[in-house]
Amino acid sequence: KHFADMHPTTYITQYSTSSPKISNKARRLPVPQPNWFSDSIPISKGLDPHRYKMDYPCLGTCVIINNKNFHQKMNTRSGTDVDAALAYKTFSDLGYKITFVNDQTTRDMIRLMRTVSQEDHSSSASFVCVLLSHGDEGVIYGTDGPEKFENLTRYFKGDCCRSLVGKPKLFFIQACRGSDLDDGALIETDSVDDQTTDRIPVEADFLYAYSTAPGYYSWRNTSNGSWFLQSLCEMLQRYRGKLELMQIMTRVNCKVALHFESSSNLPGFSGKKQIPCITSMLTKDFYFPA
Repeated sequence: KHFADMHPTTYITQYSTSSPKISNKARRLPVPQPNWFSDSIPISKGLDPHRYKMDYPCLGTCVIINNKNFHQKMNTRSGTDVDAALAYKTFSDLGYKITFVNDQTTRDMIRLMRTVSQEDHSSSASFVCVLLSHGDEGVIYGTDGPEKFENLTRYFKGDCCRSLVGKPKLFFIQACRGSDLDDGALIETDSVDDQTTDRIPVEADFLYAYSTAPGYYSWRNTSNGSWFLQSLCEMLQRYRGKLELMQIMTRVNCKVALHFESSSNLPGFSGKKQIPCITSMLTKDFYFPA
């Protein structure tokens, strides 16, 4: 059964799941150092000015926020534990240090993001955040209600988090962005300024990968997790060290768009489609280690 990461309380019957669970308490896990000397990832300084540097002691921190149980009569997000476990494994395997938390209030989420942003990331190559929750356009839900998405990400801007300036900050968001349904459509088969500056925009080097387009539902399967997280983790595992991040995300878009369709016993909710939406302010190519 499929249902959406929207906050209304009556649209799809809920089902329980025995998906893997991880403690509510945020914790850091040591992970083996990735092989920085892979042939597919050049590490020499200045080797390619259009690639982000990867010659740091560690790849970075990955924060995973998994909101499943909500107050105010919002639906339980059955199936999200599958997403959480998959994201946990995927980014751990890539080489990230994981901070994992369950069922965070809006205040909890803000406090966590502020705390992580205040840490010293000088030895890190990047930062990742995975948000799994209900949502609407421009907002993400804590267990107690909505919070503007920008209130979570602003702590990582260049004027707030100096140790991540010039480094990629990647946000992957599994949440609805509205209540519109995508019916799908049939398809037929058949000069650069070389001046430099010592300053960089505070909004630079961010990537926001949303599970769905603005205004639309984001679908989640109670047994297999969300379409977006399934596809994202599959493509990251398959193409790490081989394709640049935006190429990987294009394949994620294709997978979600062509391989999934909703199934529901509620009238009007079956046969629906979904397309992720990627907003990039990255200034260089980014390759995950092989």
